[in-house]
Amino acid sequence: MSSSTAGDGARDVTPRRRASLELLRAEAADELSVIVEERLLGGEDPWEFIEELPTIDELVVFTLRAENIAANGGVRPNAARHYRVLRQIALDYPALTPAVWKLLGEANTHRRWDAVVRVDAR
Repeated sequence: MSSSTAGDGARDVTPRRRASLELLRAEAADELSVIVEERLLGGEDPWEFIEELPTIDELVVFTLRAENIAANGGVRPNAARHYRVLRQIALDYPALTPAVWKLLGEANTHRRWDAVVRVDAR
C-alpha cells in the first residue's frame, strides 16, 4: 500500500492551510474582472455600475465570510456572530482590517451586494 492511500491517517487529518492574502486578492481580482466584463458585454454603462461593485479587499472578506458560513452548515450568522466572524477575519488577515471595519460600519449602504446583517426590530 502506498503512503498516499486512504489508510494513511497522518495525511488524512492534516488541517487545511489558509490561502495567502496575495492569492485571495488575485482570485478576487479575477472574479471582479469577470463581473465587469459580463456587465459590459451586457451593454451596461460602467459609470452606472462601477460604484456598486465591492473592492478587491471587500470581495476577499465576503469570500472568507462565505467560507465560514459554509463551515457552519450554511447557517447565516446573526448580528453578533457576523461581527465576530468579520473581526476574526481582520485578526487573521491584518491587511484586510480597513475593509472589515468599513463593512461593519455601513448599516445602510447603497450597494446591492452588501451583506450587512440588520438587527430585527422587536
